Amino acid sequence: MNAPRKVAIVGAAASPVGRWAPSDQDDDALFELDVLGPLVIAALAEAGLDRIAVDTAAFVTPSPSTRQLGFSTYMAARLGLRCNGSVSEVSALGVSGGLTFDQALADVALGRAETALALGISYQTNAPLSVVMEHSLRAVGDVDFQSPFGLTPISWYAFDAARYMHETGITREQIAQIAVKSRRHAMANELAQFRKELTLEEVLAQRMIVSPLGLFEVPSVADGAICLVLASEEAARASGKPYVTVEGRGYHHEGYHQIGGKPHDMTAFPAARQAAHAALDTAGVSLGDIDLAELYAPCTITEVLVSEAIGFCAKGQGALDAAAGVTSLGGRIPINTSGGCLSRGHPPALTGLYGLLELREQLLGRCGARQVEGARLAMHCCESGNYNAALIHVLEGPK
Repeated sequence: MNAPRKVAIVGAAASPVGRWAPSDQDDDALFELDVLGPLVIAALAEAGLDRIAVDTAAFVTPSPSTRQLGFSTYMAARLGLRCNGSVSEVSALGVSGGLTFDQALADVALGRAETALALGISYQTNAPLSVVMEHSLRAVGDVDFQSPFGLTPISWYAFDAARYMHETGITREQIAQIAVKSRRHAMANELAQFRKELTLEEVLAQRMIVSPLGLFEVPSVADGAICLVLASEEAARASGKPYVTVEGRGYHHEGYHQIGGKPHDMTAFPAARQAAHAALDTAGVSLGDIDLAELYAPCTITEVLVSEAIGFCAKGQGALDAAAGVTSLGGRIPINTSGGCLSRGHPPALTGLYGLLELREQLLGRCGARQVEGARLAMHCCESGNYNAALIHVLEGPK
């Protein structure tokens, strides 16, 4: 077998994140094809490619409200794709977007595809609340021993926050600085769900969702649609168009089903640490070489903990570093320049793809007021189940 080829992201298009899914009563509803189809055409056009060039189409499995089963083959047919690599749907909770990217990446790297799409659409806001709650509860843990207690995914992070505050003495007010920072970054992001300035006082004044996390410290429900185009670096270079390359990849699963069935350090996130080490090793760089990062962080506390687990911040310093500007634009290591889950928005299965898009735009110098000057290397991280698993990619901009 030949050595894997280096892979580049050569095109992209995405809808703004927000609440725009159609309801059954909409006479002029835009269904999945109507939204995702034009994004595919736009992303391919940016790459200088036509639909006939696509060998692999890796889709994120759509939300439960989607009527069309066999969504990937349906979309491939409607888009006019004839694929020699694979057509697939990927579903793995929060890490779905990253693993979808992984599938497209692997097909190109292994020579099974010359051009691959990593794409998806999530209509989350039109799902009945009963369906959302049922799926959330059944996904949280073992349906026989954990789900009957009524835990929702946000409950995981609230437990994390309470434990972290107990262990470190860090306050909710200090952790809430993450929400303020996220909004400040999102104000310059045209794809962001929330772009209005937010103060710490406003964050703390909101009603509790799961104590100690209030309304602005957890993600809002959101819809999204996105397409990334991947090709070999050789093809990208020959095209003469700007591109970024995937330099490293790491993954680790701890063996827990979302939340652990036995006592463990719930604030350590060892999966993120191990995946980061693996990604840096394969990229041949150190953590200090990374110029910015997009971290899957549904809640304020999640960004604090994963930034510490990877090593961007020392243990117990994640919230303090955010307040001091260390992880802001202009700081030592800007984190979630897109606004992250809290402000860019969080259509969960697609969040990984939106994070990769942000890093691609940063590395190509296209981010305007939120641009990280001189950015060359970037890290993307997504998770599954309170970081029982983590998937990390290292991207590099033009040399």
